[in-house]
Amino acid sequence: MSQALFSLRGVVKRFDQREALNLERLDLEAGVITVVEGPNGAGKTTLLSILALITPPDQGRLFFDGQDLPNSGSQLTAWRRQITLVAQQAYLFDTSVEKNVAYGLRLRGLERAQREDRVGEALAQVGLAEFGPRRAKRLSGGEMQRVALARALVLRPRALLLDEPFANLDPASALVFERVLGELSGQGCTVVLVSHALEQAHRVAQRVVYLRGGRLAPDAGQGPSA
Repeated sequence: MSQALFSLRGVVKRFDQREALNLERLDLEAGVITVVEGPNGAGKTTLLSILALITPPDQGRLFFDGQDLPNSGSQLTAWRRQITLVAQQAYLFDTSVEKNVAYGLRLRGLERAQREDRVGEALAQVGLAEFGPRRAKRLSGGEMQRVALARALVLRPRALLLDEPFANLDPASALVFERVLGELSGQGCTVVLVSHALEQAHRVAQRVVYLRGGRLAPDAGQGPSA
């Protein structure tokens, strides 16, 4: 088994006194595609938000690559730069595709030539190599999701978190997502995705985790269904 990139110990999260998540122990292995399943309200999105370091747990400890989660400071920022979350709805700026994909690189201070090279690579990876000059807001829903994926890939994260990546995708875009996720796993990237599209999710899953009522179900951690 691979070394865990994420380890959660006694992690609890509450919203207005409602317990949304209660995980005694969960390890997510490096380089593995893990699919998180469960009914609405099971705590799936809360788990992604905690892993993305957006929502801090109320109790418990979160470890990243064996290191305890810092509360603030440069170490927390360094962690966040290694983890990228792609939301269910593509939030794109009303500008060109290439500027959308380059946004995170500009924030990190990469020089223009480096940005252009990496944006070109990311767009080619999602099958949109010629889309750079196009207006992002004029793309189809599936194309917009692929741009959002390229914007994540261009950062070369160690962990990619996806919330319902197959929702409302056209067949061509769904195949692109499946191919890219397989490539990322082969490159050592840890992928955690939440999905109700079980047929597609199970095609890429190397591990399935089940949540019920914010807790790991008895069958948690098994491989994908046949």
